[in-house]
Amino acid sequence: MQEYIVNALLIVVALLAVILQLIGMKPSACMTKKQKVMLWRILTATVLLFVLQMLGSSVFKPMGDAGRWVRLAVFLIDYFIIGYDILRKAYRGIRNGRVFDENFLMAVATLGALVLAVYENGDYVEAIAVMLFYQVGEWFQSYAVGKSRRNISDLMDIRPDYANIEQDGKLEQVDPDEVSIGTVIVVQPGEKVPIDGVVVQGSSTLNTAALTGESLPREVSSGDEIISGCINMTGLLHIRTTKEFGESTVSKILDLVENASSRKSKSEDFISRFAKIYTPAVCYAALALAILPPLVSMAMNLGTGWETWIYRALTFLVASCPCALVISIPLSFFAGIGGASKAGVLVKGSNYLETLSKTRVVVFDKTGTLTQGVFEVDGIHHSKIDEAKLVEYAALAESASSHPISKSLQKAYGKEIDRSRVTDIQEISGHGVIAKVDGIEVAAGNDKLMDRLGVQYISCHSVGTIIHMAIHGQYAGHIVIADVVKPHAKQAIKALKAAGVRKTVMLTGDTKKVADQVAENLGIDQVYSQLLPAGKVEKVEELLRMKTSANAKLAFVGDGINDAPVLGRADIGIAMGAMGSDAAIEAADIVLMDDDPMQIPKAIKISRKCLRIVYQNIVFAIGIKLICLVLVAFGMANMWLAVFADVGVMILAVLNAIRALFVKKL
Repeated sequence: MQEYIVNALLIVVALLAVILQLIGMKPSACMTKKQKVMLWRILTATVLLFVLQMLGSSVFKPMGDAGRWVRLAVFLIDYFIIGYDILRKAYRGIRNGRVFDENFLMAVATLGALVLAVYENGDYVEAIAVMLFYQVGEWFQSYAVGKSRRNISDLMDIRPDYANIEQDGKLEQVDPDEVSIGTVIVVQPGEKVPIDGVVVQGSSTLNTAALTGESLPREVSSGDEIISGCINMTGLLHIRTTKEFGESTVSKILDLVENASSRKSKSEDFISRFAKIYTPAVCYAALALAILPPLVSMAMNLGTGWETWIYRALTFLVASCPCALVISIPLSFFAGIGGASKAGVLVKGSNYLETLSKTRVVVFDKTGTLTQGVFEVDGIHHSKIDEAKLVEYAALAESASSHPISKSLQKAYGKEIDRSRVTDIQEISGHGVIAKVDGIEVAAGNDKLMDRLGVQYISCHSVGTIIHMAIHGQYAGHIVIADVVKPHAKQAIKALKAAGVRKTVMLTGDTKKVADQVAENLGIDQVYSQLLPAGKVEKVEELLRMKTSANAKLAFVGDGINDAPVLGRADIGIAMGAMGSDAAIEAADIVLMDDDPMQIPKAIKISRKCLRIVYQNIVFAIGIKLICLVLVAFGMANMWLAVFADVGVMILAVLNAIRALFVKKL
């Protein structure tokens, strides 16, 4: 039996090396110092055990009675090489009042096995093999958790070390915390953008992969907003900061990821409560197994068999170790949050990941969520002159206004506005504007302005803001300005329904005509329009009351300050992070870093994959554990077989948990 045990250990160590290579781990390159020391201890203890097994008892027999104790001493050296840290942790746990943990179970079981071996002048190999198996599992778990943490750390390696400020023609590096709002900072090619701001000079290409998960670069130039954490790839940028470092995007992202593990899911809470009850229970069960059967045997004059039942009790303790559950469940959620972060979805806690997996109703805000929140010229109808000329007249006439409509006209014009061409500007509130462009009277506004001027206009059936144009008092056509639907919005709605979302709803303050058209184009099931912020909260509460099941969760997706109350009221709040308001991001449970609606079904798929892995590990670990305990109690499994099964379950559960980190194909 001893030979089989040692061979099994050697096979386990060899398999461990193979598995590491298969899943892409390079031990020498990314192990911590502690992990390297532990690996050397495992290898040393394994080799020493193998040598002792090869030597056998022949070396110690000539020594007589002294040989027995020399043999024990040599095996104890091997035992302490591999197990001294477990004994120390068990002692500390007892001293601090936290007795019932896996270290206590392993210490009692292996020391008990050694005592029995001394008493019987028997086999010390089993106790050492048990500790070796356990340490192999612990090392593998430590390595796996470390790898997942390194992956997330590499992903979130966006914290800037400094900010450049130009002084006396030279760049000085300062701590980002010391940069005040309104300061102009310089970001050179290859550097990270340290603080949110607006580009005041220069143009460049940004790598936003660490923030959004999007591999395509983003072009920026003067006037564009820029968020911290991006990497400047090409040109030199001068940026005027709009936030302090503590309030910037990069700082908030790091805070979200670092604190996500503090918000535990129901599954994690269950495992914590389970372990607190389970561990003392199995300890008392093992004690009963050691005492009650021998006492019954004595009472029935069947012989005591104390050694047999004590050995079974010690084996029962080894088999009962709940490490597979305690380790793999939090690791599954941690990997799930890391995988989501890698895809540009920031989850504030594993409890939100669990809630998201149960989402059956998704409610959207419209502007900035399903649409870009940017007004653009969507059409030019019934123009009596060249369309480009009509837009030019409209842009110049509206040039004195800061209204979004004016900005959209100027953007469509595409040239620098020459204000000297515009005179006699009259802005009529609620109507539009009248001005002279190159000495020609131009009127741009709504139908009320046309009625006021006595100009007969042509009504437009398109959805959007209609700018009627009159030149020299004659109707010249109209320009349609509309909020543009995001490119992937329609695809996102289809993907949500394919993912099992039963109902999609849109809430907006826009007019019914605009809201209905957007909802129809996107395939949204239900729409409520002309709502104030309080009205959105009321509608969400109404939808929550209409839910058919407590497990069917409602998610709200928004981006504006007025969405913050609704984000807080929904079962799960999802905010658009790139252009969303700080209030919305603060109130939300999940933040999408690139404002793409397609991230919503992806986030749901990530959460469901993570929960599937969690449930797989719970069922697998508890099932194998119960089978092992029954076999041990009836004497059908010895100690090293029990720990081999336990470590095997833990390794498989940890490998399964790491799958949650990989989300590219979802």
